[in-house]
Amino acid sequence: FVYACFGVCGYLAYGEATKDIVTLNLPNSWSSSAVKIGLCIALAFTFPVMMHPIHEIIEARIRSSWCSQKFLQNVGGPNWLALHTSRIVVVIILAVVASYVPAFGAFISFVGSTVCALLAFVLPTAFHLSIVGSSMSLWRHLLDYGFLLFGLVLLSMEPSLLSSLSH
Repeated sequence: FVYACFGVCGYLAYGEATKDIVTLNLPNSWSSSAVKIGLCIALAFTFPVMMHPIHEIIEARIRSSWCSQKFLQNVGGPNWLALHTSRIVVVIILAVVASYVPAFGAFISFVGSTVCALLAFVLPTAFHLSIVGSSMSLWRHLLDYGFLLFGLVLLSMEPSLLSSLSH
C-alpha cells in the first residue's frame, strides 16, 4: 500500500515527465542534493551486505580448489591475499558489467520490481497459508488467496513492462 501511494504521489507530482530514478525528479536545490548524497552513502554502506553471499560462494570455491589446497594450505598470508583479491575482482567485474552492458538499468529495474512483488505479496502470503492455513476461517483464506493472486498478476505483468522499456 505504501509503495502504491508513493508511486501515485510521484506520478501526480511529475506527470508524464516522471523519470525512472526517483532522485532525478527532484529539483536542483540544496535539500535535494542532501537527499542524493544520503542515498549514495546508504548505497555505499549496503553494497558490502548485498555482495556478502556472492563473496561467500566464491571464497568457498577458492578454498576447495586444487590450487588452494595444494599451495595455500596452512599459509595465512597468501590465502588472505587470494580471498581479498577475489573480492576486488568481483567488484571490478560488476562495475564493468554495469557500465558497459546496454539497457542494464532496465534489466535491474525488472529484477528489482519482480523481487519486490515476490517479497511484498507472494512469499508472505504463501508462508502464512502454509503455517496457519489449517486454522484460518474461509474469509481469511479468501483474503490470503486474493493477495497471492494480486502478487502473481504483478509478476506476470513484469515481462510486458520490460519489453516496453526496451523499445
